[in-house]
Amino acid sequence: MLVEIWSDIACPWCYVGKRRFEAALAGFAHRDAVTVTWRSFELDPRAPRQHDVSQPELLARKYGMSVADAQAMNARMTEAAAGEGLAFRLDDVKVGNTFDAHRLLHFADTFGKREVLGERLFAAYLGEGAALGDIEALVALAGDVGLDPEAVRAVLSGEEYATAVREDEADAQEIGVTGVPFFVLDRRYGISGAQGHEVLRGALEQAWTERTP
Repeated sequence: MLVEIWSDIACPWCYVGKRRFEAALAGFAHRDAVTVTWRSFELDPRAPRQHDVSQPELLARKYGMSVADAQAMNARMTEAAAGEGLAFRLDDVKVGNTFDAHRLLHFADTFGKREVLGERLFAAYLGEGAALGDIEALVALAGDVGLDPEAVRAVLSGEEYATAVREDEADAQEIGVTGVPFFVLDRRYGISGAQGHEVLRGALEQAWTERTP
């Protein structure tokens, strides 16, 4: 069974959804027969490499609230993440464009390291204040998971894997994905949002039963 997950590193709920899906898959009897494929999605394709204002300020502008209210929203998100064993520092997030990060994930996939790099990027962006719009930051993070820094720098200095990212995004548009995380099971069932692991496991079981009666 194929499970495709559209996700953006800039999305806190995508990291939470990743953990919940992992818990669902761990409790699924046929987990060894499931292939998981991660797909690219940009929440804000027009974002600059890095904004010159803080994450709480950007959040306040987006939702028309005070900075204090945005910080309170961050605190609630941080609490939800902690329930999944994740440590967020959202007030320190350096918001920026994630297109190069997605290109890098496709490059990592050629070495079988897409998921481990995705995990590293999530942790760095949401918990360590890493600026993913900065090429040298991406080079360092890729090095953390064993990718060659010079090869990474060469990829990020050009346009490699840009087409792969755009194809994922075109697929998302065709399927009707408007927000992430979004889970697609065998191109037959779609699940939107960071649903609880019970919901996700139930979807896995239903999809498996219907494809293997």
